[in-house]
Amino acid sequence: MSLDLVTSASHHHRMSLRVTFVAAARSSSLLAERFEDDRPLDQAGWDEVQRAAHDLLPLAAADLRYCSPTPRSRATGDALGYAPLVQLALRDCDMGRWRGLTLGEAMAREPATVDVWLADPRGTPHGGESLIAFISRVGGWLDTRPVADGDRIVAVAEPSVIRAALVYALKVPPSTYWNLDVRPLSATTVSGRSGRWNLRFEGAPVQRSRA
Repeated sequence: MSLDLVTSASHHHRMSLRVTFVAAARSSSLLAERFEDDRPLDQAGWDEVQRAAHDLLPLAAADLRYCSPTPRSRATGDALGYAPLVQLALRDCDMGRWRGLTLGEAMAREPATVDVWLADPRGTPHGGESLIAFISRVGGWLDTRPVADGDRIVAVAEPSVIRAALVYALKVPPSTYWNLDVRPLSATTVSGRSGRWNLRFEGAPVQRSRA
């Protein structure tokens, strides 16, 4: 790490947040992911939460606890003892007329339109929200968290929301969104404050800076 990055990290340490995103459990590993999936957790999902509880329960001690408005995000947070506050800004991307479809179903119906959507982060061919707007919305939520020394935040969210948050926090091209794989019940932490975020690797000295 360069001297400039070390100095910057030291300067902002006292006014920084630690925001840990926990990916919601899936309804079932056998069910295909659907756009704006609002299915509740089934027994397989509950079993997943119980298996992950040992590692994720300590996050219940966070100062602030939030979740996406989806049933499985709320249920995951409740099962882990977070009692999270629903945040509408952490809702999934508005997929317009594709809501409830799998990617394969959308491609079967509108192959050319799906190609346009995948290639253009500003496009809204489905009549919903663009990828750029989705990333900006989630990033706006991240940047407006209250800053106080030592604040720890946990947010249970859909994997797509976490991918959007990471693209925003790291200032990488929007196309990077498609290369991020966020697994159910994984935990990803960013630390910093509005305009300056680091991807935090717990237990390792390596960080990626926004500077």
